[in-house]
Amino acid sequence: MTLRDQWARLVGEHAEAGAVVESLLARYAEPHRRYHDTDHLRTVLDLIGELAYEADDADAVVLAAWFHDAVYDPARADNEERSARLAERGLREAGVAPALVAETARLVRVTAEHAPGEHDHNAHVLCDADLAILAADRERYEAYTAAVREEYAFVPDEAFRAARAAVLRDLMSLPRLFHTRLGAARYEEAARFNMRAELERLEGSIPRQQS
Repeated sequence: MTLRDQWARLVGEHAEAGAVVESLLARYAEPHRRYHDTDHLRTVLDLIGELAYEADDADAVVLAAWFHDAVYDPARADNEERSARLAERGLREAGVAPALVAETARLVRVTAEHAPGEHDHNAHVLCDADLAILAADRERYEAYTAAVREEYAFVPDEAFRAARAAVLRDLMSLPRLFHTRLGAARYEEAARFNMRAELERLEGSIPRQQS
């Protein structure tokens, strides 16, 4: 099933819904994207399919996946908020029920920190699917980190290493990276191993300041 088919199955095929999905696909195909692209969207949607039985509202989770990286400008810090607002506007135009629109936008905002509440089952599924790349095998993980570096090509190496290390430390400080039963069992240990290894490489290459 193509991405357009998946969208139509959930939202419908009328003109307004079609315009929204075409806009989303164009966004995920933007040339500056190296990781946060159409392949990432497809992967997240596939993983949600595996984890959806743990969600309270699988439709909201799927819609949030479509929008979670809809706005992606590496030079800005408000991409999730802008993506959530785009979801609110686009889904209203597509005729989606207001309660579903609100839950979709809320879930998009949760991906800014990837720290859902204990009983936020919808966010558990979305965040686990989004972060699953952290548990990839070595070759795929290295391809992921290289692609992220390309997205931040405008940032000097030393500044990027420091910023990336800070992101990894923030993630590793979370009590749990993965919240679904399947995600915790499948991804938690491997993700922490990959991040520790990357952090050691990054910190080993950051020059120490003279005291």
